[in-house]
Amino acid sequence: MVDDLHRVVTPGVTVALGDGIGMPWDICRALSERARDVGGVRLITGWLVERPPGLDLGAFAEVRTFMAGYGLADGIAEGTVKYSPVSVSQLPSLLAGPWRPDVTLLSAVDTGRGLALGTEVSWIVSAAEISSTCLVELKTNSVAAARADLLSTLPMTVVGECAGEPSSPDRAPVDEVSAAIGKAVAALIPQDAAVQFGPGSIGEAAVQAIDRPVRVDSGVLTDAVVDLAERDLLVGAPLGTYLFGSSRLWHWADGREVLDRIEITHDPSRLAAETLVTINTALQIDRVGQVNIESVGTRQIAGIGGHADYVTAGSRSRGGLSIIALPSRRRGVPNLVDRLGVPVSTPRSAVDVVVTEYGHADLRGRSDGERAQLIASLFPATP
Repeated sequence: MVDDLHRVVTPGVTVALGDGIGMPWDICRALSERARDVGGVRLITGWLVERPPGLDLGAFAEVRTFMAGYGLADGIAEGTVKYSPVSVSQLPSLLAGPWRPDVTLLSAVDTGRGLALGTEVSWIVSAAEISSTCLVELKTNSVAAARADLLSTLPMTVVGECAGEPSSPDRAPVDEVSAAIGKAVAALIPQDAAVQFGPGSIGEAAVQAIDRPVRVDSGVLTDAVVDLAERDLLVGAPLGTYLFGSSRLWHWADGREVLDRIEITHDPSRLAAETLVTINTALQIDRVGQVNIESVGTRQIAGIGGHADYVTAGSRSRGGLSIIALPSRRRGVPNLVDRLGVPVSTPRSAVDVVVTEYGHADLRGRSDGERAQLIASLFPATP
């Protein structure tokens, strides 16, 4: 089966490598060795929750990603990976243009009715449809949580098998500050609204504090979705494009078809047409509400990802909200700054409400001067 990999990975090709907790894992060593042997191979990848031990970034002529942090943070810091600041909804256009892949390498499971995507869909279907070749690492110990027909029209070649389970990241702990923020956020969510939240302590705390039925329409589905279901607070089927959580989450999602492609999940127009409350955090916010979610000093630790798509949709949603929730300080350092010293991840126009452990500020329709006063009230320890 590795012969098929060698046949298509030739000098000058661009390879799109699937991401997420169930990314192709065992085949990465053979891919890296082949890239080093032939030279000139470019790699495109996304959210590497962990970097497979066999993935040698230095074997490729160029590595690009739209998601910094996690398994790629060191590569970005070292200069072996180039981070491109794009939102998830832009990826189909990018893949059809300057990032056009020749080969797509994804993971899939055999459902008995054909191959299906398992714990993530994201951008990889778009890449596979554009590529001339689609290679598959077959997961023999995974689940099928994606819409079943996503791979049905694609010619695919199985080039390896992996018996390992998907990665199982730990749940973020909820401390006293996160709990206070989560409670304030939950109070802003209308009954039966669609809610978007990400992994992390604030998303966890917000879901723990929800006491009314909600829908979940989110890029990432976590164990918190199962919590809502078990508390009879989950309305309908959740929708996402990645699973990120424990075996409890992925076994609950198995066969439910809760994952879909990003052209659907991250479409701001579709999202804005419903009552949508988006719950996102930040590393820094300035006095008028501009947000940094990507870097600490010179170190890139996250990407724009789906953040831009969801905050835009939340701010456009009638009856919905775009919420930025963050602690007032981290490690004693204020998260409110006079002016961001890094590129703006989120413009102030897409921030409706800011929440800290000191309460919330509704910024909708406010002038910059009013916004500055309201935001400052949430950071009383900041001079």
